[in-house]
Amino acid sequence: MKEIYFITATNTNIGKTRASEVFLKKYSKLGKRVGYFKPIETGVIDKPVDADCMFTLCKKLNNEFESLNINDIVAYTFTLAASPYVAKKDTLIDINIIKEKMNYLLNFCDVLIIEGAGGLLVPININYFIKDLIKDLNVNQTYLIVPSKLGSINDTLLSIKLLKDENIDFLWFINLYKNESEFKEITLPFYKAYFDKISFL
Repeated sequence: MKEIYFITATNTNIGKTRASEVFLKKYSKLGKRVGYFKPIETGVIDKPVDADCMFTLCKKLNNEFESLNINDIVAYTFTLAASPYVAKKDTLIDINIIKEKMNYLLNFCDVLIIEGAGGLLVPININYFIKDLIKDLNVNQTYLIVPSKLGSINDTLLSIKLLKDENIDFLWFINLYKNESEFKEITLPFYKAYFDKISFL
């Protein structure tokens, strides 16, 4: 049975690509043929940096990905570093094309890691957001990546509330990539009191 996991975050530059790497390696160690898909990448000048990095990793972990190219891994790329809705300008982002590429990649893997763009309410088309894409792709589970910096409590709780309101099955992980000592003092005490379980990336 194929497994599909969608990686989102509370915002941009939180660690979705790092999380993709972690989970690709995790599932590969479990003996799964792993794959990666980045539906939309913005801020692309010469090549989609995030997707290219994960594509290179995938080929090391699953040699079936050697027969693919970067255009199989990314559905849409845009030069402007902005939300897909703004970056696309007059281009139509066709969700069916994203679905088709996802289904094609599933031929080469048992577990597919899909990396989103920005956070849950990043617009793709007018009135269509990342949260809607997650639901339309019928993923097994969503992984929410949250930061360790000051202010992350508010962003984390808002994202978790939205996922619950949208009935999206999820797990959340703290990316402790900076401010570790500060995090333990100003954020972790609340998380320990509020949540039954805390997971780190």
